[in-house]
Amino acid sequence: MKDQKKQIKALVILACGVLFGTVAVQAQTLEGPIKIGVLSDMSGPYADQAGAGSVEAARMAIEDAGNKIGNQPIELVSADHQHKTDVATSIVRHWIDVDGVDVIADMPNSGVALAVQALVKEKKKIALYATAATTELTGKQCSPNGIQWVYDAYSNAAGLAKALVAKGDKSWFFLTVDYALGISLQAEASKAITALGGTVVGSVRHPLNNPDFSSFLLQAQASDAKVIAFANAGSDTINSVKQAQEFGLTKDHVIVAPLVYISDIHSMGLPMAQGLTYIEGFYWDLNDDTRAWSKRFFERRKAMPTMTHAGVYSAVSHYLKAVKAAGTSDTQAVLAKMREMPVDDFFSRGGTIRKDGRMAHDMLLVQVKTPAESKYPWDYYKVLATLPADQAFRPLSESECPLVK
Repeated sequence: MKDQKKQIKALVILACGVLFGTVAVQAQTLEGPIKIGVLSDMSGPYADQAGAGSVEAARMAIEDAGNKIGNQPIELVSADHQHKTDVATSIVRHWIDVDGVDVIADMPNSGVALAVQALVKEKKKIALYATAATTELTGKQCSPNGIQWVYDAYSNAAGLAKALVAKGDKSWFFLTVDYALGISLQAEASKAITALGGTVVGSVRHPLNNPDFSSFLLQAQASDAKVIAFANAGSDTINSVKQAQEFGLTKDHVIVAPLVYISDIHSMGLPMAQGLTYIEGFYWDLNDDTRAWSKRFFERRKAMPTMTHAGVYSAVSHYLKAVKAAGTSDTQAVLAKMREMPVDDFFSRGGTIRKDGRMAHDMLLVQVKTPAESKYPWDYYKVLATLPADQAFRPLSESECPLVK
């Protein structure tokens, strides 16, 4: 009996040791700050769509989390990648190796995003892509450490192409920005066009941040294509749409741009942008929740948020919820919690993180209002349709991601 009591006592002591040891390890894991890095375009063609607004959105997520988890403060750093992969990877290496950054968010420029994707996998950290559009991030170059949050070339280009070809607009010409973003947008749209019996009659590539589209527009006009598609973003989209209007191409052609932000519409003005139809990941005036958060953002930035800004907030907020739920900032534990929990906020209702790293959520088909239809500042969109998550993004059955196979 005495021996049995000794054994029980020993087991209790052992169990307590394991329990307190686990708590000690967890407490040790939670020592020091949680560090979030926003890597963005602060001064280039995507500065309005992302940039300082993305930093502010991340700051809002941190504030809404109480600025700390347990006794661990949450810190924010930011930098401009200048659309250079070597600059971007140098910043991220320093953030991880020297500053102890746990997660990197935003990353407009698909080439930069793909370079960071490889680096965070090597360093066992996390990347949350709000602005990069290339489908390679969830395709052949997918990673267990990278999550594409807002949109991609498939959702915006293929979805738009399907809608227009179904209306009878079957011949297309592309003006494409010459890097991974534009190439991916054109490729995804072209697949959808040809699958539905349409044709791509031609294309031309232009450099990033291009001021003059006249020679490219003349080639598009000479092609006799019904649809002229601008597979670009940011200031390139603004300039190309404006110049197409000035050339009078809207009289005989349908002008489309798969990747448009509300900041682009604000910059162009409704007289110039009216009638543009495209896929959106977020609209500030959609419902009470989107309006409440967007008005908070407006007070800080004096502009309504783009889908990138809303996506950065959502991604950072979900990350912090996962850290709190996991009780640790360990990468694998946090990623597991992020995938386990639905993404449920003003940006996404019941969003899910798939095996390929795609955060799947509903998307919107929108059309820019005419000046007469707009009733108040930033009243720019008519929502034509809501595209369910399982239709908006590439089906997993078609995925080339090794994690899915």
